[in-house]
Amino acid sequence: MRTPSRIAVVGGGITGLAAALRLRDHAPTGTRITIYEQSGALGGKLRTGSLAGSPVETGAEAFLMRDPTGADSAVVTLARRLGLADALVHPTTGQAGLLIDGELKPVPGGTLVGVPGDLAKVATVARPAADRDLDEGRPLLGPDEDLSVGELVRQRLGDEVVDRLVDPMLGGVYAGRADSLSLAATMPALARAARTEHTLTGAVRAAQAAAPRPTGAPVFATVAGGLSRLVAAAVDAFEAQDTGDGVDTQIRLDAAVRELAPTPEGGWRLVVGPTRDPELVEVDAVVLALPARPAGRLLAGVDVRVAALVGGLDYASVGLVAMALPATPLPGLSGFLVPATEGTLIKAATFFTTKWAHLSRPDGMILVRASIGRYGEEHLLQRADDELVAEVHAELSTIVARALGSAGSPAAGAGLPAPVAAHVQRWGGALPQYPPGHPDRVAAARATLRTDHPTLTLAGAGYDGVGIPICVRSGETAADEIIKALEG
Repeated sequence: MRTPSRIAVVGGGITGLAAALRLRDHAPTGTRITIYEQSGALGGKLRTGSLAGSPVETGAEAFLMRDPTGADSAVVTLARRLGLADALVHPTTGQAGLLIDGELKPVPGGTLVGVPGDLAKVATVARPAADRDLDEGRPLLGPDEDLSVGELVRQRLGDEVVDRLVDPMLGGVYAGRADSLSLAATMPALARAARTEHTLTGAVRAAQAAAPRPTGAPVFATVAGGLSRLVAAAVDAFEAQDTGDGVDTQIRLDAAVRELAPTPEGGWRLVVGPTRDPELVEVDAVVLALPARPAGRLLAGVDVRVAALVGGLDYASVGLVAMALPATPLPGLSGFLVPATEGTLIKAATFFTTKWAHLSRPDGMILVRASIGRYGEEHLLQRADDELVAEVHAELSTIVARALGSAGSPAAGAGLPAPVAAHVQRWGGALPQYPPGHPDRVAAARATLRTDHPTLTLAGAGYDGVGIPICVRSGETAADEIIKALEG
């Protein structure tokens, strides 16, 4: 990027912020970067609130420390760049549970998102169909083949492994179902191994062996004080740098980009703001850090084929019910996942003050959070807040009482005390539902843009996967492509 440019980043979530920071770090004097965010706040699903005087995440909770190569994940590198390295904290306990027939059982080790590499290790929660995973003399998948996770695992290991292990783990991450989620999109390491290995258990072991992880190193982290600190630190970085080197970074809130079209000069024209009072903006390059559907609508004015490839992706809506409770015993778990076959409103729960030591309080008050809503269950989120809190509390009380009773705790049967405070957060259209073939569709869309419109890039969970590290890396990669295009 040898000459100053005007660059628009459309979307102010963590993906867009990471893209803007990367652009900011490589911009020559005079470059103008503008972040357009349609809501009134930056950060997207990184949002920290307060409950009974304690910080509580009302969106994403944590992130992976390592990337698939074993190196620091993109968000760890970002945290260091923003001066938050000393604020990273790790779970006190990493043992989670599964609700099986109403009882909490430890999540078995040695699985890859619930898919076992050793069938004996999962026997406590599921009965694998061991006689199906036979070596038939060829790889499980062809070179370009993709199918749903559920289809492959049911064929090889039976229904119980899917329903009791894989489905709740995928549900915890994607709020989707194993039978409709792409293997290549949600478990890329397993998909790669399945193109050379002849059995599913062999593919799991191969994928695990190819993912180096330092012995004893923590797997997850969060930011003490809340993930919103990442957002605030990014804004501080923009403001601090803007005073020193002549690169202007502007943040526009409540600024929806409604139209996007190429200009005859090779740049881009954006229509920003309300229909009655539109603002026309011309820039040299654009990073679309938006969910797939709104990105598809903007791309309709650029290339209808790309718009169709991108805009058809569906999303799941979820709700998060957080409660502060007086001091009371809890199972010694970080939380638990719930298979859909259990029939509960809750699909996952986190015992925050058990999982994160930095959230413990002198008065013993505990923080718990439940996730509700799988793909196709949007109607459950339309109930009133007090109804959701009451049902979540009742289900948690039953589950905890039974777990403590099984453990011989003197507190068994007491259930949970009434919450001191509660908060309900709904996230409409929050989590992408990647159907089989999703990676190929995204690759085709990006290939067309690189050829025909190299100064327009896509970034975010709708294309590359969920999780804060993936979103950060996606934003940075999109920014790198813009830099290369403007230098060329």
